[in-house]
Amino acid sequence: MTGLVIRSLDESSAHEFDSLPDPLGVRAAHPLTRHRPDWQRVALRDGRIVARAAWWGGPDDTEPLCVDRLDMADAEVEAAAELLRSAPWRVDIDFSLPAGWRDDPALRTAVEARFGAARAAGYELLVERFTYVWTPECGLPERPGRLVFAPEPDDAVFFEALRRIHSVTLDAHSLKAIAEGGLDKAAQEELDFFRWCPSPREWWQVARTKDGDLVGIHVPARNFQSPVVGFIGVVPEQRGHGYAHDLLVECTHFLVEHGADRIVAATDRGNHPMAAHFAKVGYPVTRERVNFHHPDGTP
Repeated sequence: MTGLVIRSLDESSAHEFDSLPDPLGVRAAHPLTRHRPDWQRVALRDGRIVARAAWWGGPDDTEPLCVDRLDMADAEVEAAAELLRSAPWRVDIDFSLPAGWRDDPALRTAVEARFGAARAAGYELLVERFTYVWTPECGLPERPGRLVFAPEPDDAVFFEALRRIHSVTLDAHSLKAIAEGGLDKAAQEELDFFRWCPSPREWWQVARTKDGDLVGIHVPARNFQSPVVGFIGVVPEQRGHGYAHDLLVECTHFLVEHGADRIVAATDRGNHPMAAHFAKVGYPVTRERVNFHHPDGTP
């Protein structure tokens, strides 16, 4: 048996990426996702593709933002790990998984093989998340009417609100940013994401009580595939009143009023309060996501 050969694809060879099965149903779950051929890599043994990986980014990004496909043939975990180790990018891995995958022995085996490849390449588990998709069949929740929502043109207002919100956050990505660079880094990463989305800046909204006190912010958005709940956050002193429910309801109404008939959202499995709000508003869990990160973040 010959050694492993790693190579990147191009326009003429991009079709080779589809030579392996997709047991996790990623292509069917994300039909609008497109990958650049030169951000796709395959591992061959004896001339046969035994592992593949795809990196993803927005259409204007010069470097990929994450790995969002990693597949391998049976007993080829090491080949998948080598695809990650030898890549010129060291970005997070974002595994999209069927909901309830732990309960299906075949799915669990396939998922754990991918986790094993990630760990063998030096990656560590960061967080497990729920993915939700709202459609009109879920029903449009009634607005509670407790808060006043308005656009806010000043980024500084959002930055300061994000600092306050993240001071008590349960979100794993935000906690990682805080550990690396404090509240300023966590707030700036959120603003950078809002700006990265192709939806209008005017969509960002602040929420206040009827007396004018700041409650939080919500960011209805569109990514490059779908309308999304970009952010829901309540400042610390306003917690305990269920206001995240109000923000999520308003975000849903806003997107529907701007033409959405499908809204994607996500939250960490460990963020039980936010998961409860999604359930109450009528967002069903459709997929799960598991994020791995590399401790050094560089090739």
